[in-house]
Parts: sequence; structure tokens; C-alpha cells
Amino acid sequence: MYQVSNQINDQEYKGLQIGKLKQHSNMEILSISLEKGSKFPEHTSPKDAELILLKGEIIFHINNEAYNLNPHQSFSFPKETPHWVLAKKNSKFIIIR
Repeated sequence: MYQVSNQINDQEYKGLQIGKLKQHSNMEILSISLEKGSKFPEHTSPKDAELILLKGEIIFHINNEAYNLNPHQSFSFPKETPHWVLAKKNSKFIIIR
């Protein structure tokens, strides 16, 4: 049935926090919170992905380039490409892949 969730709002700023909002056979939505100064270490995504920044400010590092992202901006990136994220402020974003 219908359900309202506060998972994103309730997710703490404590280093790196990752929550799974939804998972289907062909799609996954992750909720990420990243405390100011914390790093989401280098990793790859198994699928092409879309990052949507909800709060804060992050620097997204990929292919030796850095992209500053602010609230309500999105960033697309390809699967299997190493990347990492640094939080300039307490930040929350979702990943759809």
C-alpha cells in the first residue's frame, strides 16, 4: 500500500551513512549522508548512475576531475568508473542506479 518514509530526513551526519530506499530487479535507490569533511572512498558503480544532491555541498571526483555540486543539482556517471566524494558541508544525496 502507500507509505511515507522519513529515512532521508532521519539519516544522521556521522561520517558516511548509506541506506537503501528501494531495490527492484533493475533499479536501486540509495540514500547517502556525508558529514562535513568526510569522504565516500573510491569505488565503482555496477550500473550507470544518477546522483541528486538534496542538502549541503560536495565535490565529486571522477577521471582526475572534480565537480562541485550544490543542492538540487544532479550528476550522471557511468558504471565501473572509479570515483569518490568529499563533503564540504554536511550533505545528503540520493543515488539512482
